Amino acid sequence: MQSFDLSFDYRCPFAKNIHLHVITALRAGADFDVTFAPWSLSQGGRNDGAPDVWNDPAYDADLISLAAAISVRDEQSEYFLDAHEALFRARHDRAIRLVTLDEISNVLAPLGVDMAKVAADVASRRPHDVIAASHKEFERFEAFGVPTFVVNDDATFVRYMSEPSEDPEASVELINSLLDMMTNRSDINEFKHTRLPK
Repeated sequence: MQSFDLSFDYRCPFAKNIHLHVITALRAGADFDVTFAPWSLSQGGRNDGAPDVWNDPAYDADLISLAAAISVRDEQSEYFLDAHEALFRARHDRAIRLVTLDEISNVLAPLGVDMAKVAADVASRRPHDVIAASHKEFERFEAFGVPTFVVNDDATFVRYMSEPSEDPEASVELINSLLDMMTNRSDINEFKHTRLPK
C-alpha cells in the first residue's frame, strides 16, 4: 500500500484535476492510503504580518468549503469521496463559488450528507483548527500551493492539466507513475513543459 498526503483547496483547477484522478483510482481499487489535507490559498497569499485566515472572520467565506469538507471527512467519512468530487465539480464545472453553507448544502445534501451536522461542526470552528494544523504541517515543507503530495516525508507540487478519462485504469497508472517518480526519482526537482499542450 502506498501512503501519501495530498493537499487541496477547491478554488484551484489543478487540484481538481489531480484529486479527481486520485478519487477515480481509489474507486477502481488502487491500493492507496490517502490523507486529503486542506491547504488554504488565502493563507498562502496573505500579506506578511496579517492574521492567520482561520482566526480572521473576514475569511470565513473563503474557508467554508474546506471546513465543510473536513467535517464530512472526519464525521461522515463514508460520503467523503463523493462529496470531495462534487465540491470540485460544483466549483469548476458549474461555477458555484461555494462561499455559503446554502451553496454547499445544495451540492452535498443530495449525496446523503447530514448538513445539520456539518453546520454545527463548522459553527464550532473545529474544522478551522484542522485546517490550521494541516496548513502549518505543509509549511514545514515550504509548500506554496495545491496540489502538493507528501510521500515519505518529502513534498512535491504537481500541476496536471487534464481530468480523468473514461478509463479508470489510466488514473491508477498516472498516480502510480507520479508516486514512483516522487519515491525513486527525487533528484528531479523541476520537470515542466515550456508550452501548454494544444
